[in-house]
Amino acid sequence: MPDETPARMTAREAVTLLTGPAGFTEHLPPPRDLPADGPLGWAGYDAARERARTRTGEEESVVYGTGVVGDRACVLLSFEFGFLGGSLGQRTGDRLEAAYALALTRRLPLLALVATGGSRMQEGMVALTQLQRVAAAATRLRAAGLPQIAVVRDPTTGGGWATVGAGADVVLALPGAQVGFAGSRVRPADADPYAYSAEGQFAAGQVDAVVPADELAATVTHWLRALGPHVAAGAQPSGTGPHDPSGAPGADAPDAAPPRPHDPPPAAPVPRALPVPSAPAVPSATARLPETGREAVARARDARRPRAEAYLADYFAVRLPLHGDRCGGTDPGLLCGFGLRADGSAVAYVAQCGTATRPAGYRTAARTIRLADRLGAPVLTLVDTPGAANDAEAERAGAGAAIAETFAAIAAARVPVTTLVIGEGGSGGALALAAPGNTHVTADSYFSVIAPELAAAILKRPPSETGATADQLRLRPQDLVDLGFARSIVG
Repeated sequence: MPDETPARMTAREAVTLLTGPAGFTEHLPPPRDLPADGPLGWAGYDAARERARTRTGEEESVVYGTGVVGDRACVLLSFEFGFLGGSLGQRTGDRLEAAYALALTRRLPLLALVATGGSRMQEGMVALTQLQRVAAAATRLRAAGLPQIAVVRDPTTGGGWATVGAGADVVLALPGAQVGFAGSRVRPADADPYAYSAEGQFAAGQVDAVVPADELAATVTHWLRALGPHVAAGAQPSGTGPHDPSGAPGADAPDAAPPRPHDPPPAAPVPRALPVPSAPAVPSATARLPETGREAVARARDARRPRAEAYLADYFAVRLPLHGDRCGGTDPGLLCGFGLRADGSAVAYVAQCGTATRPAGYRTAARTIRLADRLGAPVLTLVDTPGAANDAEAERAGAGAAIAETFAAIAAARVPVTTLVIGEGGSGGALALAAPGNTHVTADSYFSVIAPELAAAILKRPPSETGATADQLRLRPQDLVDLGFARSIVG
């Protein structure tokens, strides 16, 4: 973890970092009268609030409204940590719920700039139940197919992290920020501080990217373009007018939102096959198809064959990774995220990198596919694995359940899924990412119910018969087309 704590921005400085000085219109919820010193009658609470107002110039620990980031309209909410530690009380809950409702009514993405210490002690259980209000509001937004992006600042802890932060579709963090459910004063004295940092949460798969402040506006703009809905900055969405500060229930109420759905998007285009660098011993994959099963396997396993990174770089102008399974696991051999093509179209991607895919990889893949389906983005999968990881650690991490989750995500997807097999297609670990009826193969690939070496061993054949077994399995690209598994061989 960095030696120095990053400078803490105010709520409005965080908004201005993304929108510029004139890109934000604040909204306010209806006023709420509370008894003296709050619902608990906590002695000195009103005085503490007044000191916080004087110090920060804010009426509460959250500000919200509409704004433009890059060229994308969105609803922004931003926490003011200087106001009682950015804590959540009843009036904070009013503002958070109104922000989500505003996004729902206008059908805009929600961008949360989080810096909070958790629920406000001076309001007791009334404060804690604001987390349920936030969760319900976020669920309504999710059901409407609208994206939620969180930028976690320093510090982001407690219930604010567990709802507004970690509950977002995409979680970005500023470098060095303290991030975790347990705040610094309540965690074990001997706890590793790295685990509670932005970098530590990224390593654990809880944060998608750690983004320097000077890169944040560009990164968020790319994410808003990728996730949609695509409302241009100058357009006037349905709902309240741009300067309406009332947040009245009639304007921002959740039931005012139109029904979710979108027609299915066009399928993601099939990537072009990338050539294998020429070498005397290995002809270019685009020159001809393999003559035997043994040759097909050898070509798919050739170290010089293009891998997922090369295909993604060729296919996308901008890539925005999704990192981790949100269960504490990551798999560097599986790349997931959203990308923008040269024409501006957005496509979600899941790409195997030629290694055995681990349970965390399958869970991240399922997370990506479900998000794309909810937001209406087509999906591209690149298949290239000898199979699912089968070591004891993978079994303990739930390999079977993770693979089942991926099969289910593709089966349930209402958006089109396009698959290109770019190398090895090893059994069910590869099939879990293959689109039924829309799978294509390159000339330097194969797909098999089982690796030919393992098939020979199961059949008690000597190693010398592995090649013949590969032929029997009919795993060559042209065999896969003939069998009806693949739609085409991509050249």
